[in-house]
Amino acid sequence: MKETSRKVAILCVVAASLLWSTGGLLIKMVDWNPIAIAGIRSGISSVVMLIFWYMLTKRLPKRLDKTALFAAVNYMVLVMLFVSANKLTTSANAILLQFTAPAWAIVIGGAFFNEKFVKKDYITVFVVFLGMVLFFLGDLGGGKTIGNIIAIISGISMAMMIILLKRVKNHKPLEVVFWGNLLTFIIAIPFYGTITFTQSNILGILLLGVFQLGISYIFFTKGIQNVSVLEGILIPVLEPLLNPVWVLIGTGEMPSQYALIGGAIVLVAVIFHSLSEVKRT
Repeated sequence: MKETSRKVAILCVVAASLLWSTGGLLIKMVDWNPIAIAGIRSGISSVVMLIFWYMLTKRLPKRLDKTALFAAVNYMVLVMLFVSANKLTTSANAILLQFTAPAWAIVIGGAFFNEKFVKKDYITVFVVFLGMVLFFLGDLGGGKTIGNIIAIISGISMAMMIILLKRVKNHKPLEVVFWGNLLTFIIAIPFYGTITFTQSNILGILLLGVFQLGISYIFFTKGIQNVSVLEGILIPVLEPLLNPVWVLIGTGEMPSQYALIGGAIVLVAVIFHSLSEVKRT
């Protein structure tokens, strides 16, 4: 691989992670039902992806097979859950609890796809779940428990996304994500009747659809092909680290001390497990 190509690829993954990290703040900007936000955001991003896909391939995305359709439906559930979690708990809780996905992938892979556990996997799952408990200790009585639960479910959905994209043989990841976004837009139609078009809502939803979801995935799918496994693991960690920072700067929202400690435990456990996988391979 040429050094210039690798540097460009790294920049693409960094750009994707930075754009993803704005999700919490931008979702807070839009005063809509979370399903409506997810639907309009995905509708806008699907247009962005379609334009890019056609410019790249000179053809429209092809119809999905069963595995790819399941992945697209799971993606729809994932984005709806994540937006809902951001509305019902702090953005830090939402993104860090979603970042438990690798631990859930270990559990789901072993339970349903006959993947084998090793001692390190059991330790990672235990430590991540310990970190999750701290989120709830800090938010008891704070009205955020439902949001935390939804964020955990979004982590499970993210784990399914990781597993399914590895098993999609006849479609590119961007193609699956495009159909997932289009499906999200269609399913959310009943929630569009109550949306209002204030300046803040319009700006927030355009930024979410075009940049935070649309262009970010174009950058990521472009860059991830030419970075090392280690870089592909470490660079996206920018998202859960920066997401609460932007929200704190923009809205003053501060996660609890328990959530900060729990988030740190989750991040360290996931990164350590991922790095040990790189060394093993």
